[in-house]
Amino acid sequence: MASSSEGPDPLVHLGPTLRLAAHRFGTPVAVTDLATLESEAVALRAAFPEPWLRAFSLKANDVTGIVRRIAGLGFDANVVSRGEWAVARRAGLPNERITLEGVGKSDADLRAAVRSAAVGDPIRWIAIESLDEAAALVSLSRGLPTGRTLDVLLRLNPEVSPETHHGLAVGAATSKFGMTATELSEAVGIIGDARGLVPRGIHLHVGSQLGAVDAWRDAVRRSVALLALISGTRARFDTLDVGGGFPVFGRGQPAPDAARFASELWDQLETIPIERRPARLAIEPGRALVARAGLIVGRVLHVRQRDGARQVIVDTGMTELIRPALYDAWHEISPLTSLGRPATLADAADWEPARVEGPICESTDHLGEHRLPPLRRGDLVVIRDAGAYGASLGSTYNGRPRPPQLLAHRDGRLEVLRPRGRVAALG
Repeated sequence: MASSSEGPDPLVHLGPTLRLAAHRFGTPVAVTDLATLESEAVALRAAFPEPWLRAFSLKANDVTGIVRRIAGLGFDANVVSRGEWAVARRAGLPNERITLEGVGKSDADLRAAVRSAAVGDPIRWIAIESLDEAAALVSLSRGLPTGRTLDVLLRLNPEVSPETHHGLAVGAATSKFGMTATELSEAVGIIGDARGLVPRGIHLHVGSQLGAVDAWRDAVRRSVALLALISGTRARFDTLDVGGGFPVFGRGQPAPDAARFASELWDQLETIPIERRPARLAIEPGRALVARAGLIVGRVLHVRQRDGARQVIVDTGMTELIRPALYDAWHEISPLTSLGRPATLADAADWEPARVEGPICESTDHLGEHRLPPLRRGDLVVIRDAGAYGASLGSTYNGRPRPPQLLAHRDGRLEVLRPRGRVAALG
């Protein structure tokens, strides 16, 4: 099944709230729509119901208030550093609901995971990336008290060709992420011989914005087969974490939904004897939970003609949402006002193309071509599907404080989750 995210346009009811946000808090301003966030959580829970372990990937959005809301919607936390771990704890998640992964874990990150086990409050598991990391973790775990254990997953590089942008294809053979099947099997032995460390299964992530399920299916098949092989000699090797990667494309653009990915997994499991199937299954959605719910409101600075085309420069760009500059990602931009008055979506057929540019002193701060109504300095526009990798990847480049992060409640109330950064704090 493919989904196209058609349905009622959220701007029909959010327009007044977004204009109010710009008036009260200035621009740029980031707004998360609670109704959309809850809807996406319901869809993912339906695709991956209990007993699936569902952990939100904080790299997608590290705003504490958002993480807290997501935790309340039935999701744990997946983190890649002590910093994200601290955010998850501030959001109210206990260690037993937190998993630690990431290709760049430092000794301090590994030591913190071991320490959590040493004091009797271990994280759910840590996923390691290489033989070097396995050896480092073993060295740091030698002081674990008797009876205290830390579960360990091992990340497999499935060596597939994900249907996505090359920069998002983390499951490709040339990727820096994960281990080959041979390396993983060796790492299981290294971990399994260490005091207090328990190899529990395989961690997998194929890529982000997957446009098809083929590579994901192949990766899952290889993971399930390898897990079944290793579990024959290690009784507690029983967990498969398939990561995330569920796509969020533009409205109307077909894409496989989360339920389609889930169905592919069950087909693969049926090929394995019941006694060799993983007892625990986990996912780590990030973008799929928060992207649709997030919007960034910006203000028009310039409107002019360049080579016969209309050019619109806004006060919002790569410091608030770097994905267009980083991956040439396309985010739909819609008007909130036109010539100082609320924009009417019913008039969209009469709008004309415009090249939208950000305010940063970089030519790559380009937001694509969009159909927009007549605009002038001071008009408001909104960047859609910006809830993922906006707040977490944002920067203060060009001396721009981070925008405020707001939560829009169903009644139109705006809750400040993170205030605007201060100029005095720059530098």
